[in-house]
Amino acid sequence: MLLGIDLGTSMTKAAAFDLDGTCLAVSSRKPTLRHLGKGRIEQDFEDVVRLVSEVVREVVADAGRVPEAIGITGQSDGLWLLDENARPVRPAISWLDNRGSPYLQDWMDSGVYEEVFRRNGNAIFPGSHAPFMAALAQEDPGALTRAATASYLKDGILQRLTGARVTDASDASLPFLDTRTRDYDPEILELLGLSDCARLLAPVMPAPGQAFPLSAEGARLTGLPEGVPVHAGPFDIVACAVGAGVDQVGDGLVIIGTTLACEVLVDRVDTGGEPVGMTLCMPQEGRWMRALPATVGTASLDWILDLVGAECTQVEALLAQSRPGANGVTALPYFSATGERAPFADVRARGQLCGLNTGTSKGDMVMAICESVAYAARHCVEAAGLSGRLSVSGGGANSATWSQMIADVLQCPLAIAPKPEVGARGACLAAADAIGIDCDRAAWTKAEGVIEPRAELRDHYQSGFAHYLETVEAARRLWHSPEKERLGTASHPPLVSA
Repeated sequence: MLLGIDLGTSMTKAAAFDLDGTCLAVSSRKPTLRHLGKGRIEQDFEDVVRLVSEVVREVVADAGRVPEAIGITGQSDGLWLLDENARPVRPAISWLDNRGSPYLQDWMDSGVYEEVFRRNGNAIFPGSHAPFMAALAQEDPGALTRAATASYLKDGILQRLTGARVTDASDASLPFLDTRTRDYDPEILELLGLSDCARLLAPVMPAPGQAFPLSAEGARLTGLPEGVPVHAGPFDIVACAVGAGVDQVGDGLVIIGTTLACEVLVDRVDTGGEPVGMTLCMPQEGRWMRALPATVGTASLDWILDLVGAECTQVEALLAQSRPGANGVTALPYFSATGERAPFADVRARGQLCGLNTGTSKGDMVMAICESVAYAARHCVEAAGLSGRLSVSGGGANSATWSQMIADVLQCPLAIAPKPEVGARGACLAAADAIGIDCDRAAWTKAEGVIEPRAELRDHYQSGFAHYLETVEAARRLWHSPEKERLGTASHPPLVSA
C-alpha cells in the first residue's frame, strides 16, 4: 500500500492505494481559514498537523495495512514561518491573503517583476513568498528573525514527520529558483530586496526527490511504525498532472479547484512573451509544467452561490434553469481580492456581471459565472501552448454540466482524470519513484472517460469567447483609469453591474 496526503486549501485529505492504483480508503477534514478582514487570511499550522494525524490514522485503520511509503502534496505558496523544530513562529499567511499586493505592484511598476520572470519563467503573484516576506519585513520583522525556515505547508509537515528540512523544486520554482539549474538564484533575491531572507530557504531536493524515514515524533502523530519512508513533493498542481497521466510534451490538465489551474507539459524554460504564469520543475530533469493558475475557479462559483442563497449541491439544477449564453447575462469571474495572475497579471482585476434585468434568474447568473470560468480556461490553455491530450480534474469537474461546458468552449475532448484523489495519487507515484517501487503508471492514471465537445455549440461559444476577450481588454483599461486609481480600486469589493 502507498499512502498519499493532500494538504489542500479547503480540505486536508489522506488516501490509500494498493500497488495497482486501486483506492482502498479516503479520509478528509476541513481546515480552518481565519478571515481577519481587509483581505487578510491566516491559518494555524498546528491545526493542520492535528488534521493530518486524524486522516492518516483513519485511512490506515480503514485500509488495514501499513503503507510502504507516504507521499505528501498540497497547496503551495502562502508563508509558513517555522522554527528549527518545525513549530510556527506566527500564524501562517494563506496564499489567498492580499497583504502582499502593494509590494507586488511596486515591483511591477519598477520593472523588477518582469526582470524576475525573464530569469526563471515565473511571475510573482501576491500570495507567494516574496510579497509576504516584504510585507512582514515592514509589519512584523521579528517573525522573520525568529524563523528558521520560510516553509511551504507540505514541507513543514514533512519536517514534523521526519525532521528533514528540505523542499521540492516544484515549490521552490516560484519565486527564487533558477528553474534550469534547480538552485536558488541570488540575483532574484537581490532584485526583490530580500537577500537577508536567503537563510530561510530550505535546501532543494535533487530530482526525483528523496524519501526520509518517519521519526519517533512522526510515529506518535500518525500511529505508524518508525522508519516508513516519507516523500514531500511535488506540490498539488504538479502532483495532479502526474496523477492524471500528463506525461507527453504538449499534454495538459485543467484543474477546476479553488484555483483554475491550467497547465501544459513542456521541455524548455521560455522566459519570453507576457510575464505571467509559472514554469514549475517536474520530478524528471528536463521537464517543466507551464502552469497558468487563474484565481477564478470554484471560488468564483462559491461567490455567486452565496449571493443567490444557494448550495453547491444545487449547481446542476440551477444550470438546468438557464441555457448556453445565460439568456444574455455575461460575466468576468475575477472576484479574488488579490486580482488576477493568469493569463495576465493585474492586482486591480475585478469581477463583473452584465446584462442583468428583472427577468434574470438565479440560474442565469450561475450559468454566466460558469461560462466565464470556462472562457478563462480556454484563455489560459491556449496561452500555455496546449498541443496534445487534455485532462480535467478538481472538485468543479464533479459537475457534469460544467465539465461539458468547458469541453464545448474549448472544442476539445476532455479526459476525466482518475478518481478519487488525483493529487494524492500523483504524490504516491512520486514517492514510489523516489524509493524505487515500480508501479504500472498506465493503470494508476487511466482516464475514467472522455467528454466530447458538442459540435452544434462550436459557433455559439466561439462568439462568446471573442466577446469575453473584448470585455477583458476593455475592463483592463478601466481598472487603471485615473478615476479608479483615485478611488483605490485594488481594495474595493467586486463590481456588479447591469
